Amino acid sequence: MSKNKLNLTLPSGAIEASQTTPTSQPTVDPPVVPEKKVTISGSGCSNRRSTLTGKTSIEVLQERLEELEMDDTQRKRMEYFLVQKEKIGELSDDDFEKLGELGAGNGGVVMKVRHRSSGLIMARKLIHLEVKPAIKKQIIRELKVLHECNFAHIVGFYGAFYSDGEISICMEYMDGGSLDLILKKAGKIPEPILGKITSAVLKGLSYLRDKHAIMHRDVKPSNILVNSGGEIKICDFGVSGQLIDSMANSFVGTRSYMSPERLQGTHYSVQSDIWSLGLSLVEMAIGMYPIPPPDAKTLAAIFGPKRIENGDAPPQSPTHSNFQQGTNGPRPMAIFELLDYIVNEPPPKLPSGIFSDAFKDFVDSCLKKNPSERADLKTLMNHEWIRKAESENVDIAGWVCKTMDLVPPSTPLHSAAPNFGGASGK
Repeated sequence: MSKNKLNLTLPSGAIEASQTTPTSQPTVDPPVVPEKKVTISGSGCSNRRSTLTGKTSIEVLQERLEELEMDDTQRKRMEYFLVQKEKIGELSDDDFEKLGELGAGNGGVVMKVRHRSSGLIMARKLIHLEVKPAIKKQIIRELKVLHECNFAHIVGFYGAFYSDGEISICMEYMDGGSLDLILKKAGKIPEPILGKITSAVLKGLSYLRDKHAIMHRDVKPSNILVNSGGEIKICDFGVSGQLIDSMANSFVGTRSYMSPERLQGTHYSVQSDIWSLGLSLVEMAIGMYPIPPPDAKTLAAIFGPKRIENGDAPPQSPTHSNFQQGTNGPRPMAIFELLDYIVNEPPPKLPSGIFSDAFKDFVDSCLKKNPSERADLKTLMNHEWIRKAESENVDIAGWVCKTMDLVPPSTPLHSAAPNFGGASGK
């Protein structure tokens, strides 16, 4: 790791590679052997009856689902998904028919595929890593924990394997796509929709932390997925330390959603995910990445001149004026300039007069530069804005279908049904 004059810690050889906390002590690689396919797929447990409990694996999983905070529809969808997953068994490259590309990012490409024998539509993420076979085996082993991450707001996991030099992660397909793609079509996302999205993300983050001691590490619009049934799920969370480390050393990835403490290379926790959530909310609410902050002219172009007054625009740093003469938007920033702004300048805010005070307060609670001053998950889940969002009847499914030109599902269990899908974005 090296530091530059902006006091930003970067992995050697990569300008924007992902920063992570240490995951393990250095180990000595075993002797390299010819590479062969390694698979972990299916549900991670068979449907045979245990001699100790007298219960099948599906029955055990159903009992675990009963312990989680999900409504009846969510629980039925999850049980249906698990039953379908149990039938699939092990996965391999020959099992899939390619249907198209869903997106690219985070060091890999995401394909829409059909599982030939079952007809299930999946999202298959392919990651090419120039690492030793022993490291690939370790990554596959670490990804196994995804079999246990079964929750209404977590994208379902079918299995992982590697062949021909690529690691494949097979996930539930979400037909609405990721929020960054939706944002491009919608322009901006209405506050009531964002309230429902945020509630789901907070529940997903809390589940990962409380049940699996996992922090996400990469919260951003492209890692929040929706489908035509109105489900909201998070994906691409950091379960494999070895995969995170390998990608950090091999790929150039975005750092623009990282918290100031991560960019400075200091210790970070789940509070870093809270910063990323707050930043994502501002972006989705105003329809543009909010660093550097938009000036009054830009806001007026987005929301209309009657809604915006000069006093509503965020204050501009004297050394970071973002106004670009002759345009309606902020000037582009070089990566180091952007990261320096995140670390040293005031955090973004929602403009006044457009959003509710409760929403503004929620975002401000997330975007405290000092992580000890940032609201925690429990506080945010009890925030006035979230309580209001959960009490409101908002048609997420209808909004997603209208925005993305989708046909509403014909069955409430659509997200796990073979011809529909739950999505994976970047």
